Amino acid sequence: MNKPRRTKIVFSVAGALIGISVVMLVVLLTFDWNRAKPWINVRTSEMLGRPFAINGDLSLTWEKPAAVGPSEQDEGWGSIIPWPYLVAQDIHIGNPSNIKALMPTEMASIKQFAFSLNPLVLLKKQIAIPILHFESPVVSLLRGADGKNNWTFKKDDKPSPWQLKLQDIIITKGSIHLTDAIKHADVTADIDTLNADSVYGVKWQLQGKLNGETISGNGKAGAVLSLQHQTVPYPIMVNLSMGQTEIAVAGTLTKPTDLAALDMRLKVSGVSMGRLYELIGIVLPETPPFMTEGHLIGTLSAHGGHWIYEKFSGKVGSSDITGSLNYQSKQPRALLSGTLVSRLLYFSDLAPMIGADSNASKAKRGEAAVQPTDKVLPVEPFKTDRWTSIDADIKFSAQKIIRKMELPINKLTTNLHLQDGVLSLLPLNFDMAGGNLSSNITLDGSGKADKDAIKATMKVTARHLKLKQLFPTLQPLQASAGEINGDASLSAVGNSVASLLGASNGEIKTLINQGTLSKLLLEEMGLNIGSVILTSLVGDKQIKLNCMVTDFDVNNGLMQVRSFIIDTDDAIIDVSGNINLAQEQLDLTINPNSTGLRVLSLRAPLYVRGSFNEPSVSIDKEVLAMKAGGAIALAALAPVALAPAAALLALVPLINT
Repeated sequence: MNKPRRTKIVFSVAGALIGISVVMLVVLLTFDWNRAKPWINVRTSEMLGRPFAINGDLSLTWEKPAAVGPSEQDEGWGSIIPWPYLVAQDIHIGNPSNIKALMPTEMASIKQFAFSLNPLVLLKKQIAIPILHFESPVVSLLRGADGKNNWTFKKDDKPSPWQLKLQDIIITKGSIHLTDAIKHADVTADIDTLNADSVYGVKWQLQGKLNGETISGNGKAGAVLSLQHQTVPYPIMVNLSMGQTEIAVAGTLTKPTDLAALDMRLKVSGVSMGRLYELIGIVLPETPPFMTEGHLIGTLSAHGGHWIYEKFSGKVGSSDITGSLNYQSKQPRALLSGTLVSRLLYFSDLAPMIGADSNASKAKRGEAAVQPTDKVLPVEPFKTDRWTSIDADIKFSAQKIIRKMELPINKLTTNLHLQDGVLSLLPLNFDMAGGNLSSNITLDGSGKADKDAIKATMKVTARHLKLKQLFPTLQPLQASAGEINGDASLSAVGNSVASLLGASNGEIKTLINQGTLSKLLLEEMGLNIGSVILTSLVGDKQIKLNCMVTDFDVNNGLMQVRSFIIDTDDAIIDVSGNINLAQEQLDLTINPNSTGLRVLSLRAPLYVRGSFNEPSVSIDKEVLAMKAGGAIALAALAPVALAPAAALLALVPLINT
């Protein structure tokens, strides 16, 4: 073949290629892409596993890279090649067929979807999109009670050879609605892009219901795709309200690509820590109104991750609190561990933990006013249904304790363990009245024996409690000496403090040995009126206490006195009867027996009866009548104006006790 012929063939092929390219370019520029919508809808529906449709206009234009936003551009002649810019209007995505019956509405709709594409890197099997723009997207997410949801898409087991490179996402006036039957959630979040903020790229507002409580909030976050930068912290700010609980978070994701490693300041406040369960899924006790603020760090994982709330401080009721808590996801249950310290603890702030606070306090923390006005023991049931959701190992100590009516407690320490629904305080120690009160308490709320009740055991040991310190407001005891030692062992099945004590079995014993008691106190207990008068006039003195012994047998909540004796050099006082914990009733008889001659003595039995709420003390009227004549005759020996008044004054404090 000669040279002119070869040249002619080359020019012919080149001309054909150029012609084809021109034709293709003309077709791309003039093609009505709406004609391709049926094919796109079908293919996308197959890929998503649910209906997909572009109901509006579909257009494609060609623009220079600079006109469509920053991107990875090819150098040289590649930078002048126009890029395709696709705009789709009125897009709709339906729900998968398995949940259509539960939610007939569609999963999502988008008013406009637009993006540009770098055509040159397609040869490298890369899809490079500088900006993905969603205008007015509306997303409805659903999960039914059976766990089926509409946000899980079918997966292709074969890895794709294509790589997506996306630089930015712009969401204009979007909305996400979540309906979750498992979490009892019906929440809507409105999302919009922030264009003029140097720190945050997205803002959102939240409102709805979660577990029956009203939830609302707002916040900001970094630009969506700044999550791709491994070394640049991703900023987050959240303000959330649920019922009367407030949560404020500000900080960063330090490993944005893994959506992990949070480093934030966390502030939490509310009417009770128990209300936090609905938000964070962690069992905490009922408390008075509280507020804490501290440093939250953690790593996220598919199973919950590892969280540390450290160096926090705050208030629970009137008490201060500091410490650190550590939450770890484990199987079969997560573990919450840590240390809590209160420098100044008000004893009343512990009352909500066992339902012993007032009805007004219960109403304030969202609980029904269940405590009857004529009952002293708390009847509010324990919420044991949550005890099996987590394990716990918490050390708590209070350096000083305050109570409105003086109670000589200086320090409290305990180790709280929760394992498989069994709560134990091993031990629960009080430094009080110059001695120590130590308890081992176990509450089995696992539901293995009875799903509606707790199996409880309690062992209490009291050692070296100083008598005069134990009752600091009782003046006659302030000059007394002696130590109280005691032991108690009880077991019961119930669902509240009242029902547990009302069904308890065991024994309670105390002993005071080799002490002293106020003579005036003993004389008042023995109704030795003449000695009371003389002691009041010339002064009190100490009487040697040989021993005081109490021994109660407890059977189904009935405390029966086996032995209750106060033995001194001047008197022997014997107490008999019982205390009914189930009915909260007292039925005790005090028999005073003086061992010496008394100027004026009404040694009649005293009866302590009535309810815990309104106990009463009365005197055996028959015995009192028999001795009344002698009392009147002896009273005549004293000054006429003094004796009757003094006798009455001595009886007043006993009758009103």
